[in-house]
Amino acid sequence: MSTRTLLALLAAVLILPFAARAAPVDDAVAEVEHDWEVIEYQTPTREREARFEALWAKAHRYSEANPERSEPLVWEGIVATSVAGEKSFLVAPIWLKRARAVLEQALKIDPDALDGLAFEQLGVLYYKAWRWPVGFWDEAKAGELLQRGLAINPKGLDANFFYGEFMLEQRRPAEALGYLERAVAAPPRPGRQISDSGRREEARQLLARARGLASR
Repeated sequence: MSTRTLLALLAAVLILPFAARAAPVDDAVAEVEHDWEVIEYQTPTREREARFEALWAKAHRYSEANPERSEPLVWEGIVATSVAGEKSFLVAPIWLKRARAVLEQALKIDPDALDGLAFEQLGVLYYKAWRWPVGFWDEAKAGELLQRGLAINPKGLDANFFYGEFMLEQRRPAEALGYLERAVAAPPRPGRQISDSGRREEARQLLARARGLASR
């Protein structure tokens, strides 16, 4: 047996256990992604809160079972944010702070995971969370986080959508145009057809608004 063949066999022996561990986590994350997009884009308003809470419990279990992985934490944070969106003004801050904590934890483990999605979601929290009683609204921090997400995934649908939305929030519609155009034209994501369709439509609506404002 040649040295090259021996090294290849040793590499395979080392990689296979990791792959066996990684596959179930990736499947779990894909399951949460799919469940989230069904609730977000296809579920009646009256059912959303309960279904998002049940999904958060599932995502939290996956995170606790895989503390070395960033991806389950990212999706736990996304779902927690969605739960907050269905809650009252008094209860929502609890979920927003929970989302921030797990997204920050995800960044410590692997900031590049899921094409920088944790940066994007944290950025959204920082420009959408209320000054009170949440207390972490920060436009400068939001811009920095969103730009870091864009640096990792410059052609991504979500990365461009959220930065374009942020530019509109900043009353900079002319600057928002390019990002929203890229969001509309972003390449499809495998297995994310529901999210792609929903987010692209949101991007088209924001793009029309940005064009109207920029032309004034």
